[in-house]
Amino acid sequence: MGADFRAVRNGMLAALHLIFPPRCIGCGGAVTDDFGLCAACWRETDFISGLVCDKCGVPLPGKNEGRAELCDECLTIARPWDRGRAAILYRDTGRRLVLALKHGDRLDLVPPLGAWLARAAEPILLPDMLVAPVPLHRWRLLKRRYNQAALLSGALARAAGLDHCPDLLARPRPTPSQEGRGREARFANMADAIQVARRRQGQIMGRPVLIVDDVMTSGATLAAAADACLAAGAASVSVAVLARVAKEG
Repeated sequence: MGADFRAVRNGMLAALHLIFPPRCIGCGGAVTDDFGLCAACWRETDFISGLVCDKCGVPLPGKNEGRAELCDECLTIARPWDRGRAAILYRDTGRRLVLALKHGDRLDLVPPLGAWLARAAEPILLPDMLVAPVPLHRWRLLKRRYNQAALLSGALARAAGLDHCPDLLARPRPTPSQEGRGREARFANMADAIQVARRRQGQIMGRPVLIVDDVMTSGATLAAAADACLAAGAASVSVAVLARVAKEG
C-alpha cells in the first residue's frame, strides 16, 4: 500500500513538473528541483559554513577546531544571549530573498529558507528548547499581514521537533525603523521595546529559548528580546537568523 501510494504521488509530481516546471527561487529561471537555486543564484548566495562566531554566526577566518570563537564585534559588545547562528550573509541573492519574503509576499520562500535556517541552527539547539520569533508591533503586523520571523521560526521548530510559541514575545510600543541608524541609536531605539507576553510567563520559566529573526545587523533587536526572556525566567537564550549583515573584506 505504501509503495503504491508513493508511486502514485511520484507520478503526480512528475506530471505537475511537466505543466509547472521547477523555477529558481531567486530569479525564476529553470532548475531541476523544487525550491532550488540556479547555478548563477547559487554562486551569488553566501552560505555560512566553517569557522563562525559562536555568538552571532558571522564567518571567521581560520579552521574550525571545535572550540568557541568570537568575532571582534562580539568581543566588544556584551551580548545577553549564549550562542548564535546565521544561515547566509545579507548580500546579493541572500539579500534579495530576505527582502522578497519580508516585503514581497513571497511566502513560497518559507520552506527553503526555513530549511537553510534549521541546518545552520542545529549546533546550538537544546532538548526542550522553546522556539520563538522576534515580534512585530500589532500595527506593523496588520500592515504587513504576517511576521516573517514567525514563519521562519515555525519552519525551524517543525524541522527540529521543538515547541514553537509564535506569540511568546510582544512589542507593546511601536519603534521607528532601524534603517539608517548607527549602533548606539539602534540599541537606544530598542530599549525595553520587547517583553514576554503575560499569558506566556509560565511557559518560558526554566526553559532554554531560541529567538529567531530574519536579519541581524547590530543585534539590538535580538538583545532586547533576549533580555526580556531572561527577565521572565528563561534558563538560557540563543539566537538564530536567516541572514547576517557583515562588513565587506
